[in-house]
Amino acid sequence: MLLPGLVDTHVHVNDPGRAEWEGFETATRAAAAGGVTTIVDMPLNSLPPTVDVAALEVKRTAAAGRVHVDVGFWGGAIPGNAGELRGLHDAGVFGFKCFLLHSGVDEFPPLDPAGLDEALRELSSFDALMIVHAEDAHEIDAAPEPHGGRYADFLQSRPREAENLAISHVIEAARRHSARAHILHLSSSDALPLIASARRDGVRLSAETCPHYLSFVAEEIRDGATQFKCCPPIREAANRELLWQGLADGVIDTIVSDHSPCTPELKRFDSGDFGQAWGGISSLQLGLPAIWTQARQRGFALTDVVRWMAERPAAQAGMRRKGHLAVGYDADFCVFAPDEAFVVDVAKLKHRNPVSAYDRRPLAGVVRSTWLRGTEITGDEPRGALLTRGNC
Repeated sequence: MLLPGLVDTHVHVNDPGRAEWEGFETATRAAAAGGVTTIVDMPLNSLPPTVDVAALEVKRTAAAGRVHVDVGFWGGAIPGNAGELRGLHDAGVFGFKCFLLHSGVDEFPPLDPAGLDEALRELSSFDALMIVHAEDAHEIDAAPEPHGGRYADFLQSRPREAENLAISHVIEAARRHSARAHILHLSSSDALPLIASARRDGVRLSAETCPHYLSFVAEEIRDGATQFKCCPPIREAANRELLWQGLADGVIDTIVSDHSPCTPELKRFDSGDFGQAWGGISSLQLGLPAIWTQARQRGFALTDVVRWMAERPAAQAGMRRKGHLAVGYDADFCVFAPDEAFVVDVAKLKHRNPVSAYDRRPLAGVVRSTWLRGTEITGDEPRGALLTRGNC
């Protein structure tokens, strides 16, 4: 099958500054191996974070000449940088990411309610998109502390109500300022009615989920298996099925990886302690087969997968030449064998560190080749472009 190249708008490349976690060369090789021809890099975990124009230029310099697929960038919204947002927008970022609780790295602090209001008011003045890690800090602080090797204990430390409450705050702030907002990595199915209701009321809101929330279930995660730790967490089987229904109903718009890699020692495989391990799933290369494996079992077609993983992510980011096989679009292709299968071997994946929750998992669908603007990506010579909003 010839598919349009996938568009993954949620990738943590971590370069420069934490390139030992990942890097532009390895991340984009992994993307190409998974049929992804365009990624948008998150503004945090690199040093410096992309919170002003000077930091964006540092990141673009680090990426130049090293990328095998096309790469765009998100800006960051943090306390005190509201005055930098218009400059970043004019420099071509695709929108702005914020956290509503600690991000995991001190150099990218969260916005409190007043800070979220200020940022959305500013972004609404030039109609820029805010993408939000929506978990409520107070709800997380009130939950049990994550510690030890029991996954059930970790799950209790990130309750659904933290997501639900944060999403309700985002909805009301977006409503007040007539702003565009996007909910990142939705894991709580409880929030689906909130999102649907807000849209019916005219709030400009979209939402994504990720392959790990649609593939794994809490009941099957072994104690100490910290490769499955992510925030918000992988929840129960019934929750997973409701997320699939959210996709079918159109409440969830897109599926993107939230590829958040790290070095093996940061996953604390020595102790299996979920409280100490870095939270993030490495999956950039595996999103298409992971989703196709699950989607076909539920009666979805490959055209549905393309809509969730190519067409809609491109549209959400404002990319006018990506996500479709059509005249006038870039000749970005994924050659996909949907009826073939393989077993994931983490040692053969292209991203930098051999860590993934998908290791030894059988998946349906094999990416045979990936093409960028009519040229096959071999991984030998970087041919990707650095994208800015409006030039793609």
